Amino acid sequence: MIDMKAAITAVGAYVPEYRLTNSILETMVDTNDEWITTRTGIKERRILKDPDKGSSFLAIKAAQDLLGKSNTDPSTIDLVIVATATPDMPVASTAAYVATEIGAINAFSYDLMAACSSFLYGMSNAAAYIQSGRYKKVLLIGADKMSSIIDYKDRATCIIFGDAGGAVLFEPNEEGYGLQDEILRTDGSGRDFLRIEAGGSLMPASLDTVKNNQHFVYQDGKNVFKHAVSNMADVSEQIVKRNNLTNNDIDWLVPHQANKRIIDATARRVQLPEEQVMVNIHKYGNTTSATLPLCLNDYEKQLKKGDNLVFAAFGGGFTWGSILLKWAYNTN
Repeated sequence: MIDMKAAITAVGAYVPEYRLTNSILETMVDTNDEWITTRTGIKERRILKDPDKGSSFLAIKAAQDLLGKSNTDPSTIDLVIVATATPDMPVASTAAYVATEIGAINAFSYDLMAACSSFLYGMSNAAAYIQSGRYKKVLLIGADKMSSIIDYKDRATCIIFGDAGGAVLFEPNEEGYGLQDEILRTDGSGRDFLRIEAGGSLMPASLDTVKNNQHFVYQDGKNVFKHAVSNMADVSEQIVKRNNLTNNDIDWLVPHQANKRIIDATARRVQLPEEQVMVNIHKYGNTTSATLPLCLNDYEKQLKKGDNLVFAAFGGGFTWGSILLKWAYNTN
């Protein structure tokens, strides 16, 4: 029996042009650069200013970047998964629209929503489809227009989030490269600490919900921080130990870019030095579903075939997990 793995064979990304810097935020809410930087590590975020464009635009641009760089014919793609917390519409699949717009005419598609863990969960989905033997090319996109659900009068959240899209292509691999193992977790007791109250079936949109700002992200920062630090670090350590690896066997930590202190705590737990931790939160903020593929895109040229990567994420729900992946190619 051939041990079939699902390997990442291409990456792509897109970030909007507009930079929302800490100095600009100082003119909008009661905050300052030093406060934001010391607590989050963020210096600026990219914002999609066009009100007529949603997360699908970010997803399409990221996918087109990947297709162009890898010279992939979109008609050969079997499945398009769009990981997002901000779909274009509550009804009408964002992934279906994205697949059509990029020319993936033979693919089926769907959205996957697990807050900031959406892309990580999507990696598990994509790999399972490949390993089933039924599909050869799965395009996984993480895209979020977080600015559409942020109250820019709420300094607890407006300093954190940005807009972006990132994409990876999964294909079969018989050499042992690709997704090796995963630990995925959820805990519904975290629902009260990170949420958007209105707009769903529990509290449909109304004049009152709009007036009360209930369509924006609410975050209990202390509780989310506490759970994120412990859970991201725990699963990252577990996946390394479960695969009989040490810190010397790990080449890169690919952490969700929510907060620099959370990233540092996770790196300490798996005993990796700063130079082996992918970090771009200072440039983009927390782009939710796009953070992991954005990291891969930014660091792609430093990755070498055979590198062991540990992915980790934490999001609302609560949702979290870690994935061990062996990199499959060298970038020319």
